[in-house]
Amino acid sequence: MAPSTSTVLRRRTVAPKPVSTALRKKYKSRKKADEDYSDSCCEKCGSGDNADKLLLCDNCDMGFHLFCLNPLLPSVPQGSWFCPSCVYTNNLNQFPLVQTKIVDFFRIQRPTNSIDKLNPDCQKKRKRSSSSLVVSKKRRRLLPFNPCEDPTRRLEQMASLATALTTAGAEFSNELTYMSGMAARSANRAALERDGMQVLPKDDIENLHLCKKMVERGEWPPLMVVFDPKEGFTVEADRFIRDLTIITEYVGDVDYLKNRETDDGDSTMTLLTAGDPSKSLVICPDKRSNIARFINGINNHTRDGKKKQNVKCVRFDVNGESRVVLIASRDIRKGERLYYDYNGYENEYPTEHFV
Repeated sequence: MAPSTSTVLRRRTVAPKPVSTALRKKYKSRKKADEDYSDSCCEKCGSGDNADKLLLCDNCDMGFHLFCLNPLLPSVPQGSWFCPSCVYTNNLNQFPLVQTKIVDFFRIQRPTNSIDKLNPDCQKKRKRSSSSLVVSKKRRRLLPFNPCEDPTRRLEQMASLATALTTAGAEFSNELTYMSGMAARSANRAALERDGMQVLPKDDIENLHLCKKMVERGEWPPLMVVFDPKEGFTVEADRFIRDLTIITEYVGDVDYLKNRETDDGDSTMTLLTAGDPSKSLVICPDKRSNIARFINGINNHTRDGKKKQNVKCVRFDVNGESRVVLIASRDIRKGERLYYDYNGYENEYPTEHFV
């Protein structure tokens, strides 16, 4: 029997313990004869405690705990490290709002002039799904997203994601990718999941595929990526989004967890937790990713933090493969930022210092 939705929610990959020797080496290399960093404090939480987990930016000298960064930094970076503000401020260049450039960046698979008009068949399917909302909620049926009708606004939404991906040094991908030297696609078998995995129903698979097809045609989800000085890149709803709407699939390069336990990547996501740890898989979106990478986590240690959660992260068995889908967990207002709990219900990932 497939487990309930609540039991298949999963945290991000557990961050390995910081390598204190590497941190001491970093401090030693950073320290100058006339400077003393012993009283450095974290810019997020204001505390100078846990000095062995405090990183200093190589550009501005501001300090940040590994566990205060959002997304969390899973391990001590090798070489120089720059805080999010310095990275984004120095590299942030707005992607040009030019249709041909945007279509090329996202490899839209249709004539460029058709981006101005929504597909009639998709509109009918979305209308049918929306009209049966009450029935859908009882059956936990997922809904496809509803693109903005204004073609100029859709271009602005795409440009915002292109800006974030370009700044992060990543290219756009809307599928899990299996690269040479990493895990093969054959390794992604949902049957290996240690606690079992919920099977995505046929209707929901169709709606997930519909969302993928809409993106390929430039019928973009109503989301805008914005830059915040404290949170870095984050995602806002650009129109009302109904409860149970598919936001996006979490994608990137698939690799074995054992190969990524000391990875510097800041957004690694669990894909498969196998009974045999050597077969556990993670998604690494540092080189190829979509908008999921920029949806931030909540502070699940406070009531206000928990109230912000409006997205849930669920792993599903989709035709025998494990897939991670982000779904609206309640109605989301226009302008509201999207947040999900990195931990699910396990509370093993430290988020008490998140904004």
